[in-house]
Order: sequence, then C-alpha cells, then structure tokens
Amino acid sequence: MLGHNLNDKDAYKRPVFSTSSKIRRFLWQITWFILCRYSPAPLHKWRCFIISAFGANLGKNNFIYPNCKIWAPWLLETEDVATIGPGVEIYNPGGVFLGHHSIISQDAYICGATHDYNSKHFTYLSKKIIIAPYSWICARAIVLPGVICNEGSVLAAAAITSKDLESWSVYGGNPAKRIKKRNNFLNDI
Repeated sequence: MLGHNLNDKDAYKRPVFSTSSKIRRFLWQITWFILCRYSPAPLHKWRCFIISAFGANLGKNNFIYPNCKIWAPWLLETEDVATIGPGVEIYNPGGVFLGHHSIISQDAYICGATHDYNSKHFTYLSKKIIIAPYSWICARAIVLPGVICNEGSVLAAAAITSKDLESWSVYGGNPAKRIKKRNNFLNDI
C-alpha cells in the first residue's frame, strides 16, 4: 500500500458513531419505514407525531412528506408551517433548524457533516444548519455543513452552497452565487 502500514488505529477504520447511536438510528429507520414511508401524502400530522415521538421539536402545521429521509429526528427543530418535501434528505448530525414558512423542495439534500480531509485522522465534523423563516431550498439543491440560509433567501434548483445566504436574496449555480435580490414581501404587510 505505497509503503504505508495501516493498523487497527487507522482512522479510516474507526467508527464515527457509538453502538447506542447506531441502534437508536436503526430503530428510527424501522419505525419510519413501517409507520410513515408508505403513508398517504396528506397525513402530515401523523408523520409529525411519529417524528416528535423520536425527539424532534416541531412547530404546528408542518408538511413532512412520506418519502423524505431524516437521519436523526431528535436533532431536528422546526417552527410553524415548515415543509420537508418529497425525496428530501436531511443528514443532521449537527442539528437542523427550519424557521416558520421555510420550504425544502423535492430531492434537496441538507448535509450537516463532513470530514477534515487534510487530517491523517480524517476527523468527522458536524455543524448545525439553519434555514431561516421564508427561506426556500429549491428542488435538488444542496446545503452543506454550517450554512445559515438567512430570512427569505432562495437557493435555486440544483444549486450548491457551502456559504451563508444573505437575507432576501436568490442564489444559483455551483458554487452558488448571488443572482439577485428577492422582494421582501413582509415590508408590504
């Protein structure tokens, strides 16, 4: 192996998560699969009940679709009227917060962890993601660890961001760049 001696202290072989964490997530996955995965789309309250039973702190009137994936519901917090659309994957070892009236559209990926690839220990790094009120993560967009999508920000379809998004601004591309300002309709109220 190119002159390198790999042994049992190899960071690439060391588990990142404890056995109890793996068991908890396994129980969650089985529960979601049996009770929610194939539930009719309009049964949002039922899925919110199950997610809350696993420790999520959810606001009222959330819309959570049956074929989304939530890695750890006990690390999910939402305010009222948040949407997790069809096919969305939330990988949230650092936690995810969804503000009121925020939307994560179909097949978007919210990725809350990575590894320090410059370290020989390949250190696992998890960071909280915040999606503020009235933010919209469009279809197939990707939000990376530690990002704050400030109020009213929009991440366009298939865009990828590793940096915070300014309030009431629209971002697109890979890497995402600010395209234009969004009308702050709250000023009209």
